[in-house]
Amino acid sequence: MSRPVILTGDRTTGPLHIGHYAGSLKNRLALQDSHRQFLLLADTQALTDNADDIGKVRRNVLEVAFDYLAVGIDPAKTTICLQSHLPALAELSMLYLNFVTVARLERNPTIKDEIRARGFGRDIPAGFLCYPAAQAADITAFKATVVPVGEDQAPLIEQCNEIVRRINASAGREVLPEAQALIPEAGRLPGIDGRAKMSKSGGNAIALSAGPDEIRAAVRAMFTDPDHLRIEDPGRIEGNVVFTYLDAFDPDREEVARLKDHYRRGGLGDSVVKRRLEEILQELLAPIRTRRADYAADPGEVLRIVAEGTGAARDLTDATKQEVMEALGLFRL
Repeated sequence: MSRPVILTGDRTTGPLHIGHYAGSLKNRLALQDSHRQFLLLADTQALTDNADDIGKVRRNVLEVAFDYLAVGIDPAKTTICLQSHLPALAELSMLYLNFVTVARLERNPTIKDEIRARGFGRDIPAGFLCYPAAQAADITAFKATVVPVGEDQAPLIEQCNEIVRRINASAGREVLPEAQALIPEAGRLPGIDGRAKMSKSGGNAIALSAGPDEIRAAVRAMFTDPDHLRIEDPGRIEGNVVFTYLDAFDPDREEVARLKDHYRRGGLGDSVVKRRLEEILQELLAPIRTRRADYAADPGEVLRIVAEGTGAARDLTDATKQEVMEALGLFRL
């Protein structure tokens, strides 16, 4: 039996951080053995709100690729490819825009939330508004049936499947498969300051390439329970970033449960819990940092891996585009 196809990826706007590791990279490492996995360096998508800084998007193509390889993504198992060098994606995006209305794009909850968060008002980049159609092109071009996303991104998969159903209805047969959203059990990690979103630009993230001093400083600065003023005071676990991170990274679940009980009843200082988290993060990130430095020292080899993967992805996505066009009865030369 052929393996199910999975498509995932990241915008090339900066190096990846431990939030990416907890939320997606760990899953990708497991899935690359059971699925045919494509990993998209989404530089075109990054331009939808970074067109005024194209240099940043270009520079971070290799930075994100370094992170992929450093955590253990195996190019023999996972195809790493560059979005802007797959012309079928852009062509399918344009085609799919004829199968969705502006009103439906504006109603997409994910897009509405992102527009509000970025403060676009009515000055919404057209590429940003049309992103659901572009993502549908990405997914269907690879004929992916599994797409790992956060819960907040699930409406995009729903809209992709709406477009798929309209394409299939127009063709009179199933040309494209619908995709299933794979939502990780662990939710999105908050920033070290307790804010809902972790981001490098916001200064509240720990990069996968962070050195020992950076990790130590970040853990020491982490938001805990502001009312836990004395060691003997009972403390709150809910909203406490240190315990959220322990849940995500500490493999000893029993010890985490014991620490939570102790903290709740009082007698456990923040410094003790932070010390444990720092040790875990230091151990996790040290080998990733070393491997990343090795890849960064040979960018030509990493570029070769990306180019080879992009070539394989181009053949596949071109074939899908041709199949869709023929199924819809478009003129053929």
